[in-house]
Amino acid sequence: MAARVVTVAFEGVDARRVDVEAQLTGGEFAFIVVGLGDKAVGESRERVRAAFMGLGLAMPGKRIIVNLAPADLPKVGSHYDLPIALAVMAAMGVIAPDSLSGWAAVGELSLDGRIVQTAGALPASVAAGGMDLGLICPEACGPEAAWAGETRVLAAPSLIALVNHFRGTQMLSPPRPGPMREAERGPDLREVKGQENAKRALEIAAAGGHNLAFMGPPGSGKSMMAARLPGLLPPLTPEELLETSMVHSVAGLIAKGELTRARPFRAPHHSASMAALTGGGLKAKPGEVSLAHNGVLFLDELPEFSAQALDSLRQPLETGEVIVARANAHVRYPARVQLVAAMNP
Repeated sequence: MAARVVTVAFEGVDARRVDVEAQLTGGEFAFIVVGLGDKAVGESRERVRAAFMGLGLAMPGKRIIVNLAPADLPKVGSHYDLPIALAVMAAMGVIAPDSLSGWAAVGELSLDGRIVQTAGALPASVAAGGMDLGLICPEACGPEAAWAGETRVLAAPSLIALVNHFRGTQMLSPPRPGPMREAERGPDLREVKGQENAKRALEIAAAGGHNLAFMGPPGSGKSMMAARLPGLLPPLTPEELLETSMVHSVAGLIAKGELTRARPFRAPHHSASMAALTGGGLKAKPGEVSLAHNGVLFLDELPEFSAQALDSLRQPLETGEVIVARANAHVRYPARVQLVAAMNP
């Protein structure tokens, strides 16, 4: 009989359910992971084996097969370490399989059995709550995952702490949400003397959510004015805060579970590529236009950006979302931004 643990696969800010199944069969010792995993998932075998050795737990002398279902869904990242280890432990009888039935798990393992931080704890916690499950995550991710609301969160520092918790010898207390960080006082429009027309344009753009382009000679204050736009915007609403934080969580930009109601302000260099602006790369990470979701995207020296990069922003600005297309998946990220550009005549 196979032991089963639930985890998630990230598709943009959405998290899809993945069942991690572990079974011990006869034959020579082998540790096999199947289910369309990338190199990081394949390397989890060595991390799990080393973590077991760090706990003084011997691997069974049998053939261990771990299946990540559905098998046609690509699995990317190191957060599969913890669910694989828990599924193997349940198959070995170290943990009662029934005790894991109400939980999903994400986390990366170190060689000594510690559970280290991974990106995406907040969307994983939201997805687990949608499946009526709790979430087992690293201790460092607990304050971030606790922001999901009603989802039960179990933040463990190590594998041995999880084993003791499920055996009832040393219970783990649920984490509290991280602090709401106060917005740092940024540049203030009151500090600008003169430039009345530019000030008026900035105020109208802030009030109506309009895009804005500054044109003027070098040194006329274009970048200075653009940097003061976030100070005119209202704080993020609770819905906007959750949307923006989920994007930043997938990108690994939330530290110690701290959230802020300040609107994002992103100012990429003009050498940024199309993938850097709209998202992409090997793991289809969010780009600058998504990291600025519900905030301001500032493009200084607009004509210096490549034509391909600027053309790639046209559809996200119209639709409020960006779709990163790959051969095996289409990843969707939100991208409702206020674009501010600056250029010389």
